[in-house]
Amino acid sequence: MTSQVHTFIHPLLDPVDACGGYLVELSANGSENHQATEYIVRHSLLDAFDHRHPWFVPAAPLDSASPARLIATFHTCPSAQPDPLESSLRQSKRKLALALAANGKLPASGAWEHLLITLSQARTLPSFTLQGLSARTMIVATGVQNHSDRDWAHGHACTLCTGEYLMTRAALGKKADTTRQKMLQLISLIAQDADTAELDQIFRQETKLSYSLLRLVNSAAIAPRTPITSFAQAINLLGRRQLERWLQLLIYADPENDHHPNPLLYKAAIRGRLMELLSVELSPAPDLPNLADGAFMIGSFSLLDVLLNMPMAEILQQLPLASTVNAALAHHGGTAGKLLLALEAADRRNLPVATGILDELGIDPARFVDAQMQALSWAGRIHTAA
Repeated sequence: MTSQVHTFIHPLLDPVDACGGYLVELSANGSENHQATEYIVRHSLLDAFDHRHPWFVPAAPLDSASPARLIATFHTCPSAQPDPLESSLRQSKRKLALALAANGKLPASGAWEHLLITLSQARTLPSFTLQGLSARTMIVATGVQNHSDRDWAHGHACTLCTGEYLMTRAALGKKADTTRQKMLQLISLIAQDADTAELDQIFRQETKLSYSLLRLVNSAAIAPRTPITSFAQAINLLGRRQLERWLQLLIYADPENDHHPNPLLYKAAIRGRLMELLSVELSPAPDLPNLADGAFMIGSFSLLDVLLNMPMAEILQQLPLASTVNAALAHHGGTAGKLLLALEAADRRNLPVATGILDELGIDPARFVDAQMQALSWAGRIHTAA
């Protein structure tokens, strides 16, 4: 099977782990680049995103008429000369970005408005170098593999960074460990389709969880006409099916931190929505009692090992999940598990692996872009308001 050109959209995170922009990458170089980039820069959902956030996209086919938040990004080798497109865009006063080649020479401050640099290369520089460069250039760190990398990047003048570090477990403190059993109890009740009264008992014991739930349900993703002020009201408005989805995401909320929601909630929301939207494209279809709900659960629960700092196998032993859901989460079994594996590879920016699996599953590149745009827009509204 000939590999298709897939487009991957990566949220870029700011120092408080909120989304502050997007990096668009293509799985291959070649003549198809122009068409793949054109599709995303003309996408009907682009206006649904915060217009303050930059989108770093391959330079072609941008021109002087493209929205200013679309930042033409050039992948220039150290010896390469400016190409005609770069010269044209500079003449039209557009802001440009340079994705620094491996071992490439740093540009002078202000030569490019934005610089994308791998964290591994940034760490080899003298401590004052990035600080000086940042006076006139916004620095974006890529390849941020762990929380130590993340802390280093934001401590050394990097405004935004890629979010690979969200896929790695961070050591949890004693306080977080004391809530683990309560969260697993809540997840178990959700998975068993427990009576509302049973769920209500958990919320009565953990009032901060109730508060987090109400913040989620009142978010811009739902936008109720009048504020929801009680658990019962949330049930009546949403219905049981939608409420269960919010409860699956609630697990990731941090009731101790009202101002900076857990970034894993954002990532879990994206995963869940992507799994839901793309599961209908799979053949054979996953053997789930309700395809959309089961796929959403697989995506939203796929980060529980990171959240709880536990092996996924140990978590699954405590949850009465359907066998297909369990297999997808435990060892990427079935077509749903393969789709999850593709999304995980994409989150780690392992584009060749992600592309190969998407091709194997028959996911159309345009449909994949559509799903990403929908999922990112939906999750962004949740994360902003939660």
